[in-house]
Amino acid sequence: MKLLVAFIALLCLSFWSTRNVAWPTQNTIQLAHFHHLHLNTTDPEQAIKFYTSKFECETGQFLDQPAVWAQQSWLLFNKVKAAPSWQLTSAIWHFGWGAEDMKAVYQKQLESGTKFFTPLTDISDILGGTGTGRFFYAYVETPDHGLVELNTANNHRFGHLHLFSDDPVAAGEWYGTHFGIPRRNSSRETRIYRDVQIAPSSSLLMDNVNIIIYPIQYSKKVYASHWSEGQTAISSTKGRVVDHIAFSVDDLSETMRRLKSEGVRIVEPVKVTGKLKHAFIEGPDAILIELVEGRAQKETGS
Repeated sequence: MKLLVAFIALLCLSFWSTRNVAWPTQNTIQLAHFHHLHLNTTDPEQAIKFYTSKFECETGQFLDQPAVWAQQSWLLFNKVKAAPSWQLTSAIWHFGWGAEDMKAVYQKQLESGTKFFTPLTDISDILGGTGTGRFFYAYVETPDHGLVELNTANNHRFGHLHLFSDDPVAAGEWYGTHFGIPRRNSSRETRIYRDVQIAPSSSLLMDNVNIIIYPIQYSKKVYASHWSEGQTAISSTKGRVVDHIAFSVDDLSETMRRLKSEGVRIVEPVKVTGKLKHAFIEGPDAILIELVEGRAQKETGS
């Protein structure tokens, strides 16, 4: 039942985002683009086969390393000796793909042996009324215990990243201020839905990726068993199933100078690894963010 509440809450935010859009008061220039998600796994080859067989994406090469290309951005994999932490206590909750016909997609996934963290669920009445059969969701559990959402959409592509935050509105403003990411929605009003806090909240659109930010109180209620005794702070994403997210910029050195002057915490300064010029910063709620020079490209992986 708690997981049902979790997913209903996710749809609530999508609904409010389209009804109560809070646009910036002035135009801003988008200073970064979505580049990749970097995952930790004990078996990169198995992970790549999993994603490319279950979702709309394809194998590729990023800097001569096997990777997954998902329409406009990458999934990259780091091999680790031990299974990475997966408990939902960090800023990264899950990411997901759409599906035009969720019932058919779900059945096909079942037939291929997909393990579901949450089965197919109809929440059509989330928008009001008593209709059924219009909106479904399900959570896939990856081999490394990560979560990937499939939900009814007008496409079947990679399309969203869902985060947790101590202050979702401030987190959304941080991404807008430092990277010019367009804001879709921002609400400071506390909302309780079926005894679970789902707001304050924020939603931003970065290229084709909808970034949704929920209050960490949600996780502490729904996933209480994931929090160790006495733990109150959000865990760093580093070393977890989804280790970090990455944005691309046109001029990395200038971007890092600007971010430093703006008080952003620099984790690793600019360095060149092979053909890759990159750096690391810390975003809101201990989320690790890699900055890469040059847009994500399928042909060159740059």
